[in-house]
Amino acid sequence: MSGSRNGAAAAGGNTDLDYYDAIDDYVTAMQLEDDEEECFSHHSDGVVKPRILVMGLRKSGKSSIQKVVFHKMSPNETLYLESTNRIYTEDVNSSSFVSFQIWDLPGQIDFFDPIFDHEMIFRGTEALIFVIDSQDDYVEALDRLHNTVTRAYKVNPKIHFEVFIHKVDGLSDDHKIEKQQDIQKRANDDLVDGGFTKIHLSFYLTSIYDHSIFEAFSKVVQKLIPQLPTLENLLNIFISNSGIEKAFLFDVVSKIYIATDSSPVDMATYELFCDMIDVVIDISCIYGFKGDSAPVYKRTDYSSAAIMCPCRAPHHWEDNAGGLPYDDESMAIIHLNNTTVMYLKEVTKFLAVVCFVRKESFERKGLIDYNFHCFKQAIQEVFDVRLRVQENRKLYFQRRWSEVSAKSNEASGSNPR
Repeated sequence: MSGSRNGAAAAGGNTDLDYYDAIDDYVTAMQLEDDEEECFSHHSDGVVKPRILVMGLRKSGKSSIQKVVFHKMSPNETLYLESTNRIYTEDVNSSSFVSFQIWDLPGQIDFFDPIFDHEMIFRGTEALIFVIDSQDDYVEALDRLHNTVTRAYKVNPKIHFEVFIHKVDGLSDDHKIEKQQDIQKRANDDLVDGGFTKIHLSFYLTSIYDHSIFEAFSKVVQKLIPQLPTLENLLNIFISNSGIEKAFLFDVVSKIYIATDSSPVDMATYELFCDMIDVVIDISCIYGFKGDSAPVYKRTDYSSAAIMCPCRAPHHWEDNAGGLPYDDESMAIIHLNNTTVMYLKEVTKFLAVVCFVRKESFERKGLIDYNFHCFKQAIQEVFDVRLRVQENRKLYFQRRWSEVSAKSNEASGSNPR
């Protein structure tokens, strides 16, 4: 057990975090570079967030994806959504790592028209999601994809280009693979023919009627997290010293997993973990309130992405005693019939580790909990580093805004009336 504890101590130690502490000053200095701010959306209060654009033709399913993933809307209810006719922006702030801004761009508008400042749109973007309706003729969609990607790349080569081959729920497995191969080949051939060999497109088969859309969005969000290698390494240390087969670090609000260990991701396992999160949240809504007072429901903006009750309505709820039905002390254990145990433990209020453990390994639950405590401490240190970097960036933009305002006032004062 001492060897396991030493391994666990490594998870809670500073081996990986020393790297971030060492480069903290370097990251802070990099905020002074003009190109550093190109991949973020700025706010008047100095908060800086990665920006994700969601584009595609009309009726391709862009708005439905956002409603299902971030608003907990039932997939069947999306049938009644109206077509997007203007730009919609919203902030997603469900945890320390899942924090970004989404722009939903209507498909019928050509943003490369001279009346739009397309350079402003793409210069401040870190990821571009292009949605293609797999059940429709996608020739026009591929043309739009090529035009969008090539022009956006010229403005901002740092953009991550993600292609969602959407609405594949009605296709057979063989037909799904054929569609993906055909779309992927055509899109890449168009880029090569145009001389854009450095542009990389990532393709995902998605549907709002299963968990594929959550997995695809997880892969996109992970690219926006600079601490991802550290999180993955910490998970590897944790499972190797605890006898755990597979572990995910979930954002319980959106069911996006922000990190997993190095073993391959099995879709069935991911779906099972998502279902477990739903069960825990639903039971917590019924039995998890602190105190005897009735819950008070507080209506908030969709972008707050509060944890949903069983009705899945966009409410942020607290009880009169100030408690939450789901907090950083939550835990759940589910015993399956195949000698496997599903184990969920909270890392923070909105982050949880969900893992598969063999029953014989779960008999050493004390060791697993000790290792988890070390893992949780290490995650908190990563949080602290991230918050310091964000605070430095915020102070920089506040200072820069003050300098620009001062120069503007000085210039206006020197001009004769």
